[in-house]
Amino acid sequence: MGIIVFLYGLLCYSIGVAALLYAILFTGNLWVPKSVDSPPETGMPAALVIDLGLLALFAFQHSVMARPGFKKVWTRLVPTAMERSTYVLASGLVLGLLCWQWQPIPGTVWNVANPIGRLLLQAGFWLGWVILLSSTFMINHFDLFGLRQVYLRLKSAPYTPVPFVEVAFYRFIRHPIMLGLLIGFWSTPDMSLGHLVLAGASTGYILLGIFLEERDLKREHGATYEQYRRNTSMLLPLPRKSS
Repeated sequence: MGIIVFLYGLLCYSIGVAALLYAILFTGNLWVPKSVDSPPETGMPAALVIDLGLLALFAFQHSVMARPGFKKVWTRLVPTAMERSTYVLASGLVLGLLCWQWQPIPGTVWNVANPIGRLLLQAGFWLGWVILLSSTFMINHFDLFGLRQVYLRLKSAPYTPVPFVEVAFYRFIRHPIMLGLLIGFWSTPDMSLGHLVLAGASTGYILLGIFLEERDLKREHGATYEQYRRNTSMLLPLPRKSS
């Protein structure tokens, strides 16, 4: 059973990471068959409804499956070691569906013609995704994506939760992954209406996600996280408050 669970975790990890990397290229209109600003396929009202529906589906799946109450029920149906991998799989599939069925909406919100301005925004785009990906390794990338759980199951070793630590980016902001997302979504020299819908709706979901995640973290880590929350800025690297 351990090897089956481990192979399942590898498959889920591969799908989840592939979907994330595709979504990055999708957002940047780079080297993929369909992107956020591909030629339109349908009219504006229908495209807006479809896109908002896809974003709502991703937000619903991503948030509900991450909640402790759902996990408690879900692990009655699947082995505990597979819970995180299944979450990564579902997230990857829904994200892939979003990119596949996205309906581009033409129209220019802004277009930066200045070469230096374009270069800075393009650099900001890559900076955002580098912040996101590197932040996953600063906590525990393989636990976050479910590989650590299935590896421990393979070794017949008990799972131990990753301890709460203030390391690297997390010493200055509480949510560097979310900051990376925000920078990646908004840093573009060519903002279309469709890209604005993606960035705007995602920003709203990110703020909601932060609220839900912090509520869970306070329940899990208690006073330790509450102190961290008081001392450390949420998204902007402001000076830390004294303890």
